[in-house]
Amino acid sequence: MNVLVLAKIHPDGVALLREKCDVEVKTGLSEEEIVQEIREFNAVIVRSKPAITQKIIDAGVNLRVIGRAGVGLDNVDVKYAESKGITVVNTPGASTESVAEHVFALLLSKARDIPRADRAMREGRWIKKELMGTELKGKTFGIIGFGRIGSRLGEIAAAFGMKVLAYDVIDISERAREVGAEVCTMDSVLNQSDFITLHVPLLPSTRNLISEKEIEKMKPEAVIINTARGGVVDEKALHKALSENRIQAALDVFEEEPPTGSPLLTMDNIVFTPHVAGSTEEAQRRAGIEVAQKVVEALTQ
Repeated sequence: MNVLVLAKIHPDGVALLREKCDVEVKTGLSEEEIVQEIREFNAVIVRSKPAITQKIIDAGVNLRVIGRAGVGLDNVDVKYAESKGITVVNTPGASTESVAEHVFALLLSKARDIPRADRAMREGRWIKKELMGTELKGKTFGIIGFGRIGSRLGEIAAAFGMKVLAYDVIDISERAREVGAEVCTMDSVLNQSDFITLHVPLLPSTRNLISEKEIEKMKPEAVIINTARGGVVDEKALHKALSENRIQAALDVFEEEPPTGSPLLTMDNIVFTPHVAGSTEEAQRRAGIEVAQKVVEALTQ
């Protein structure tokens, strides 16, 4: 069994693969280079990049498994792969804790204006009188997408004494009860929340899920946090709203990564991180081991 690893995964995952398979690790390849390499391999492993396209799948004449070390599968043509009899596996639970904690890191940085305070201190400016934060206790925390990460966030928000609102397209009533969240419509989340966090996959139905119409429904000065996928938020609409000081934002993901030249980067009422919500030692180890286990299992069935 031959496995091609196209993105850096945790060494423990690679070691586990090597117990059962012949493994080659080749990162940073272009689509054409992958097409040339993939023919002899039975499985391929990626992270959020590179994309596994129809062209790559067609070239993988011996391909039986595609493994994604992470949650989202928007960089894998899943339908086409499955139509060719190829199994697609991912690691949806590996980064739950890391992403949830990162959401609150972003949330707290906005609530207390930490980036501005840090920047001023480095510039030799003591702006104590200009900084006035807000407490989380008693505020409303809205969660759009109440799966593993969303429900974990509900637990954390409740521990801060926040009111938790939850929306999903599926029935989440039982899990919401366990967490102490109130199930409501998406409009209610938008209308009532002081902080809104997004946890949905990037699908045709969720692209630009948050656009001008949705932003208009939000409270003035509400903070929207996106650690899901960049395309879920309409960045042009977000820039317009930020320019008008309608809302605030915190982004870990972007429509184009890196977001070179994005006008959002010039705004002061937004906090950025470079797609690192799942980037902890623990999460990456879990993802590497889990994807290796699932790939080996699929190959040996």
